[in-house]
Amino acid sequence: MSTWRNWAGTESATGVQVLRPASTDEVAAAVKAAAEQGKKLKAVGSGHSFTGCSVPEQVMVRLDGLSAIQAADRTSGRVTVGAGTGLAKLNAGLASFDLAMANLGDIDKQTISGAISTGTHGTGAKLGGLATQVVGLELVTADGSVLQCSADENPDVFAAARVSVGALGVITSLTLQCVPAFLLRAQEMPLPLGEVLAGFDELADGNDHFEFYWFPHTDVALTKRNNRVAAGVGPSPVGRVRGWVDDELLSNKVFELTNRLAVRRPALVPRINRIATRALSAREYVDASYKVFCSERNVVFRESEYAVPREHLVEVLGQLRAWIDRSGERFPFPIEVRVAAADDIWLSTAQGRATAYLAIHQYHRLDHGRYFTAFEQIVAAYGGRPHWGKLHTLDATRLAELYPHFGDFLAVRDRLDPGRAFANPYTRQVFGD
Repeated sequence: MSTWRNWAGTESATGVQVLRPASTDEVAAAVKAAAEQGKKLKAVGSGHSFTGCSVPEQVMVRLDGLSAIQAADRTSGRVTVGAGTGLAKLNAGLASFDLAMANLGDIDKQTISGAISTGTHGTGAKLGGLATQVVGLELVTADGSVLQCSADENPDVFAAARVSVGALGVITSLTLQCVPAFLLRAQEMPLPLGEVLAGFDELADGNDHFEFYWFPHTDVALTKRNNRVAAGVGPSPVGRVRGWVDDELLSNKVFELTNRLAVRRPALVPRINRIATRALSAREYVDASYKVFCSERNVVFRESEYAVPREHLVEVLGQLRAWIDRSGERFPFPIEVRVAAADDIWLSTAQGRATAYLAIHQYHRLDHGRYFTAFEQIVAAYGGRPHWGKLHTLDATRLAELYPHFGDFLAVRDRLDPGRAFANPYTRQVFGD
């Protein structure tokens, strides 16, 4: 028996049985045995979700034994990888084949299956989340069956399982459509928030990847533009000292200290944020795509993220800013804004619509309740869809209104897991019994 706790400390489980299968057959045997005994079983990745989506009730399956690239074809760019492979390990492995993921999020601590299952995404107006790069997957269902799923084989399960919150079974491997390895030129600079919002569409559409961070109680946003370099341009990475100062000292160590100060002296937060924006300086560098996409994030926080139709981003952020100004509360963490193209995955937050993402954060020692509640009330008027792995309060009734294929997903779930072997409190919240 073991105790499990997620990274953020928002969820935990004690007294759970831990299984460490080393093959698909062992996963199938474990799942079948648990289901026959009436036990609830959950595959657990790195625990980087803030919600209870991966909390095991009785049996926890660790997929560390399925954490390697199983096949790679440089010509087609198709790579099959074990579901327990961490993104950092995957990115390095792909680079050895001169391949890369077309788009990534901003951290690489998750496992590939956990990132896919919760709808993890990066930013890019013409690009989708990580799940859109999946062209095939292997799924172990409650009766121990092993399904091969793709657009041609079990297509309804494929449409459901790419973002499934672990409710359909245990994914044991994924086949990814990768691209030739590429370099990105990163351009990071602070700009007036009004300028960023006025030119938001041009910035989003005019760059391969665009995002910005707005510091509450200020008029400044940190913008990040990442674009593929021209042929013949080589890498010119951030210097070791500058990289340590910016990414480790300022972004982690000093940021931790300023958040601790915010706990003791909330009234200082606006001044702290203004100082932080003045400390930001422009930088430009060229490096391997995955090194540009991913950063270290060591300060513990709580996060809620909602996807809204992209055309409403400026209005939604304006309402959130107005609430912050009149709330009297203080928020030391920046708000992150990203974009994504529409896709056709049933439970993807970008299903059927060009999307903007707003992510709000609060330091783990500060209360987030009122802030997150206000945020949810604002985005509700715009059909906001919550990230499956980040804090929200929506239930199956509301989610059914937000996803046209919600009923289709539930039908697949009923067929594959009628006894709810893969259920837990979170799946009961978002999918019903």
